[in-house]
Order: sequence, then structure tokens, then C-alpha cells
Amino acid sequence: MSSVLVLRLAGPLQSWGASSRFTRRTTESAPTKSGVIGLLAGAAGIERGDDARLAPLAALRFGVRIDQPGTRIRDFQTAHHGVTGKSMPLSERFYLADAVFVAALEGEHTLLAELDAAVRTPVYPPFLGRRSCPPAVPLELGLYEDARLESVLQSVPWQASAWYRRRLRGRRPAGLAVLREAAPDGRGTADVLRDQPLSFAAAHRRHALRTVVTGTVPVPQPEAAVVNVARHDPFDALEDESS
Repeated sequence: MSSVLVLRLAGPLQSWGASSRFTRRTTESAPTKSGVIGLLAGAAGIERGDDARLAPLAALRFGVRIDQPGTRIRDFQTAHHGVTGKSMPLSERFYLADAVFVAALEGEHTLLAELDAAVRTPVYPPFLGRRSCPPAVPLELGLYEDARLESVLQSVPWQASAWYRRRLRGRRPAGLAVLREAAPDGRGTADVLRDQPLSFAAAHRRHALRTVVTGTVPVPQPEAAVVNVARHDPFDALEDESS
């Protein structure tokens, strides 16, 4: 039986691009597998060109639950050449503001236990899709032994922010959207997304198509502990190299 590692992805801004090109950098409505695997690889200290160490992470089965969809926003960015001062092309960057997701990865227990430890004491600081998007709360939500992706995404407590639940005036959503990697049996309505990481090397980043099944699950009982989260700085876990 496999195990499942669960992460909470919450922050002021997130951006999960799957098909961004040139000056227009879009975001998907939920975290991509490539983005989450990149986060875990960085936490574990895997360098960008180390495809051999990346492969076991990329083979994990991935799913995400949208607990708080957030708001899509657009930012115009300008830049100038550092030497000539020449204006660079105007670019558009898209983000998700105030979103909360539950991401889950299913696979072999030993690997997931190593990744769980890495998230708690990361080699490189974690970001939610882009370096400008640090997490607002701790990522770890636990490692479930002898579990399946589908059952964990149904049972993990609702992680929506307290202000978001108050805004609903006590009305819980009819259900939460879940995007999960297709199971071997292939059941369910599926789509494809080019976010299966093959290499993060700067010279030749490569991604393959991945089959994604979309569904809904009932809203689990929210966990009281997430209402008042202690102060969190994602850089606190890093050792002070200057000492």
C-alpha cells in the first residue's frame, strides 16, 4: 500500500504557469505538478540539472484540492537593461491572490518521508510557483501511511481561511473541486496538461503531457487549528550561513 504526503499551499500570491510564453506569464487555477515537484526538489536540495534525482519525484501521483479559489489578478512589469538602460518589452504577469490549496502526492513511503522532512527543514526556501510568492503558513499537513490519494483528499480538514469562511456567512460550499492524476484504471472524465516535469535544467527545461481527472468532494469539517496560525517565516528553517 502506498503513502500520501499532504501540503497546504497558501499565501498572498501564487502563480502556477503551465504554458506561459515570452512576455505573457499566465497562471492555472490550481497548482501544477511541475510547480509542486519543483518546490519539493528545491527543499530536498536537488539541483536543476540533476534529472536522475528528479525522476523519482516526478513519478509520484499528484492531486490538488481547491479549498479557497482566490482571485486572479494581473500585473504589468517594466524593466531596463542594466548596462545600456534600454527599455525591455512590457510583460504581463498573472497571479492568484488569497488562494488556499491542499496538494497531495502518492508513492513509496520512504521517499515521501524524506520529502516530508525536507519540507520542514528545506535546503532552498519554498515558493508558490514563483520566487516572488512565498507561503504564508507552514506547508506540512502530514504523511499518511497505507493511504490512497483519493481518500486523503476527501478527508483532510478544510483549510480555507477564517475570513473566507466568515464571508460565506456560515454557508459551506456544496463541494470542493479536486484535480488528480488519473489512476491506473483510467476511470473518470480526463483532460491533459503539459506539467509533467522531465527536466528543470535551465538550458533545456522539458515537460510532458499528463492526464488529469476533475471531480468534487464534500467539504470536510474545517480544522480549528488553522484559524489562528502562529507567525510563520519560510526562511526561519534555513541555517544562518553567515555564522
